[in-house]
Amino acid sequence: RQEKRKWAVGLFLGTAMLYSSRTIMPLSIVTVSEEMGWDKTEAGTVLSAFFWGYTMTQFLGGYLSDRVGGDVVIPIAACLWGLITFWTPQLAYAASDKHNALYIVVLTRALQGIFQGFHFPSMTSLVSKKTTQTERSSTFVAIATGSTFGTLLTGSLGSFLLDRYGWNMPFYFIGGCSILWMLGLRYFLIKKHRLNNINVRLDEGPNPNKIRGQPAVPWVTLFTKPAFWSLIVGHFCENNAFYILLSWLPTYFHENFPHAKGWVFNVVPWVVTIPSSLCSGWIADHMITKGYSVTFVRKLMESVALLGTSCFLVLISYTTTYAGSLTCMAIAISCCGFHNSGILVNPQDIAPKHAGSVFGIMNMAGAIPGFVGVYIAGHILEATKSWSAVFNQTAGVCMVGWVVFIFFGTGKQII
Repeated sequence: RQEKRKWAVGLFLGTAMLYSSRTIMPLSIVTVSEEMGWDKTEAGTVLSAFFWGYTMTQFLGGYLSDRVGGDVVIPIAACLWGLITFWTPQLAYAASDKHNALYIVVLTRALQGIFQGFHFPSMTSLVSKKTTQTERSSTFVAIATGSTFGTLLTGSLGSFLLDRYGWNMPFYFIGGCSILWMLGLRYFLIKKHRLNNINVRLDEGPNPNKIRGQPAVPWVTLFTKPAFWSLIVGHFCENNAFYILLSWLPTYFHENFPHAKGWVFNVVPWVVTIPSSLCSGWIADHMITKGYSVTFVRKLMESVALLGTSCFLVLISYTTTYAGSLTCMAIAISCCGFHNSGILVNPQDIAPKHAGSVFGIMNMAGAIPGFVGVYIAGHILEATKSWSAVFNQTAGVCMVGWVVFIFFGTGKQII
């Protein structure tokens, strides 16, 4: 239990650094676009480029983690995306004109996405092997809440650094912190854990049952299961909403409420998401312990996530005040937190021995909205100047995901 807590804290901080580094550009995009002379379509290209790379390494990250261990994959990837984050401003300024700067920033964002794509599948593989079913929701959600904390860190401290020192400083600060976290994880947790593992194995002596290779993933069986496809569709639809809000929220408030303070609308929605996410994990584990089926609990959590997000995205279109818009946005994002104890933890239910690989495929599909949805949102804004059009189509996609998961999702093991 003590080891589980240490890993949970270490991975929580890593997830926070991961999201801090990926949300610096959405936070700074208005300032960067003004300096570089980019329009909304070009800004949308920069924001969505991250997910072009993020899609590529999801399955590979899960497969490698199931085979060699997430504790090997995570620090290597973290070293690379941390360095890229730190050097992004210098690489952008190395360009001779705005078009070359655009190409360079798009490339750095894509590379950052490639290396960050290893994190969540590796984390899922670790959690699946180290926790029981009655602890999975709360443990995984506690770690995944680091994503909200990281976004909050960028929204608060990043906004301060942006306003005071310009858009370069948030990249330097978060990039430096990410590298320090990676070194701490590597030398104070992983190294000690491996030494303990060696000692335990020497004490126990050779055991043939413990050195068997990881069984191959039964892909044919998996791809014929409706539950697996419902997982992919539901995750795709929820991520579509989350990534659009994550990427375009600062721009929405800058344009509609130009006198509003950036640290408020970059902080409030993520502050309320932390307790909602943690509570969803505790509620899910408590319900499973009390005898509710895992299937019912996962569908209930996902209903709150998808239906709640959809409802408040529609309501934003009818609000005209800053307070009303901020409230609707905060509740919509807090509903997204229930996704952590619904679909996001579901690969550990349906395929506990292959959770990293299954999560990798699911998150690969879930990353597609990051470049398709975010780019389309920018194109819609450029063509129609209507935020309502963006929010309403996003709400419709959420409804599709909810229907599919309710009919075909399950919490039972299928492979």
